[in-house]
Amino acid sequence: MREIVFDTETTGTDPERGDRIVEIGCVELIDLVPTGATFHRYINPERDVPAEVVRVHGLTNEFLADKPVFGASEVVDELLAFIGDAPLVAHNAEFDRRFLNAELGRLKLTPIPKERCVDTLLIARKKYPGAPASLDALCRRLNIDLTARDKHGALLDSQLLAAVYLELMGGRERRLDFLDPVAAAEAEVKTAQGVLEAKSINSRRARPQPLGPLSTEEEIEAHVSFIASLGQEPAWNRFFAGSEKSPG
Repeated sequence: MREIVFDTETTGTDPERGDRIVEIGCVELIDLVPTGATFHRYINPERDVPAEVVRVHGLTNEFLADKPVFGASEVVDELLAFIGDAPLVAHNAEFDRRFLNAELGRLKLTPIPKERCVDTLLIARKKYPGAPASLDALCRRLNIDLTARDKHGALLDSQLLAAVYLELMGGRERRLDFLDPVAAAEAEVKTAQGVLEAKSINSRRARPQPLGPLSTEEEIEAHVSFIASLGQEPAWNRFFAGSEKSPG
């Protein structure tokens, strides 16, 4: 199954008041696992970026001044081609969907329907009720490396979210669940071959003759005499049942 994890950075929190997208990043997943295919663009928002927002993502007016606008073909056309008709995965998905739809609406393009989006924030809150559910908190909880994240960034956050999403959906062991029957059978054969190879290695390394007893005859006789001194039917006899050295 193909899915797209995506994230946006913006000039603010409300597209209906004129806030715009300044960065968008996407990561392609097949059966929950990143394929390595990504889409990433910085975008000129055609308005100022407030200083308090710059402190969040670091994208200044000067940096964005020579970037393409959303309506440029290298942004909107390539973005729509990349995402295709795949489900879209985002953290607090409604936020990103509203901004994306506002940009598409300005171009009279078809908006993204809500039912097409998968919200990892809702999944996390259901799986870990009452626990912090920010992307940072989930990465720490799931032991996902955050060392590269000193500020928000659309592509990096999409890559981190892809790792979080995989774990929220059951981890890497879920991959076999999504394989087609032929691929699943091949995986089982490889597993079985691995077991047989291990057995073969073990059989080649087996001793040609088993080791003899580690105790001497004198030590065995002394042990048997000691057990006999413990009285009638000592519990130790149960461990010598059937032995030629069993007392009594």
